[in-house]
Formats: sequence, C-alpha cells, structure tokens
Amino acid sequence: MTSRLPISPQVFAIFSALVAEKIGFHYDATDRELLGDKLSARALDAGFDSLLDYYYFLRYDPGGAAEMDALIDGLVVGETYFFRELAQLELAVSEFVAPRVAAGGRPRIWSAACSSGEEPLTLAMLLAERGLLDKVELIASDVSARALSRAQAGVLGPRSLRSNAPPPPFAERWLQVTPDRVVVSAELRRAIDWRRINLLDASQIAALGRLDVVICRNVLIYFHDNTARWVVKNLSGALSPGGILLVGVSESLFRLGTALACEERGGVFLYRNAEP
Repeated sequence: MTSRLPISPQVFAIFSALVAEKIGFHYDATDRELLGDKLSARALDAGFDSLLDYYYFLRYDPGGAAEMDALIDGLVVGETYFFRELAQLELAVSEFVAPRVAAGGRPRIWSAACSSGEEPLTLAMLLAERGLLDKVELIASDVSARALSRAQAGVLGPRSLRSNAPPPPFAERWLQVTPDRVVVSAELRRAIDWRRINLLDASQIAALGRLDVVICRNVLIYFHDNTARWVVKNLSGALSPGGILLVGVSESLFRLGTALACEERGGVFLYRNAEP
C-alpha cells in the first residue's frame, strides 16, 4: 500500500485555498511537497487513495466537517515549550496585570493559539508565584481540539521543557518532571478557561469581550499578510484602553499596519492600545 499520495499543482492549489479559508495558514508553491505529506497521512488514515477524492469529501460530504477538524489537528504547528520568551510574560504580569489588581480590578488575559498549553501554563505559574492567579481571568485557546485536550490533561512530553535551558527554580512547585513526561499541577490547569477559538472568526474574538493582555506569539508568521492584517485588527479591537498585545520576539506588526502604539520596556517590545 502506498505511503504517499501524489499531489499535482492543481490539487495543491485547491487544498492550499481550503486550508487558508479554514485556519489562515498560507502555503506557497514551494510548500507543495510539505503540504502533500501532511494531507497524505490524514487521507490514507481516513481510507482515501486520492487527494482529489479526499478534497471533495472535506468540501461537500456531511461528514467532511469532522474530518476537517482531524486534518486541522495534523496541520497546526505544535512547536511550543514552557518558559518560552519568558521576559515578555514576566513584564506583562509585573507592569500590566499586578498594577490593575492593586487598583481593585480583575484583569482579563488571553493566550491565543496556545497549542498544548505551555504558554498559558507558564503564565499561570508566574501569576501564582505572585499570589495573583485567583485575581485574574486567564483564557487560553487554540483551533486544534486535540491540542486543547492535551493541555487540559496536563501530561506533556519531555520536549515541553528545553533541555539546554534549565527551568526557573519555582517550576518544581508546579511541574513533576520525569525522563519521559512532564505533569502539570491540577491547580494551574483548573485556573485556566480553555476554549476552542479560530483566529479567523471575528465573532469568536468579539465574544471574549474586552481584554487587558492578549498574547498571540509565533502565529502570524504562518498567515498571508492580508490574513495576518485581519487577525491583528480583530485582536487590537478586543483590547481595553491601555491593554497590550504581545507577539513573538521575531515578529513585527510594522509591515501589517496597526493603530496600536509600539513600546519598548526593558528590552521587551509590546503593542499598546493608547486610546483613552
């Protein structure tokens, strides 16, 4: 039995358009074999021997929606780990969350496209260490149901901790680490409101209401510029006055255009809603 299905330029074109429509990921012509490999694996598992047949099933069959969810699980990039770009999260807690709590507020924080949850769980640790975990609303979301299920279960693989970077000392209070897995404290997992949200769906973002901190890191790079522009516009619109948007350290919103003010604080760049 074949382990890979051929993907012609025409079939690549209709699939790349479908993926962009559903989750925003942009594949150009140089990615044809990469996308073909991922599609083949899922199509063969689903019992198809033709990618074109698989496409028509996804697009038109009543069972296509459930299968599309399974395909999305295989397409999304799960590269994440605890304490990634930690300085950004520490700054968000110390300069934006803690002062709002001290002033009597209950800050609302959203970790978007969180994959298997290492980012919001790291943030929960930082909040807990400062006695703030029960004084905020912490939301975490992803488009992948499978990734969210792993995050909520709190049993992750050893790659969730970088071997070349020892974790902060406080990590041992929240993580049980063995050679083959990392188990996350139930207290942290229960403190997070896990939701399935597609960043292309403006109504899902609007339903979250106003937020003080939005974290959407290392995601926009997978979108076409027009799609990224649309997502940033919706994320920006969700920020409360003075709220901040954090993107990955290698990402910039300058090429996309944004009404948010870019600021640098202690070597960390952030985008702030400066509207009164």
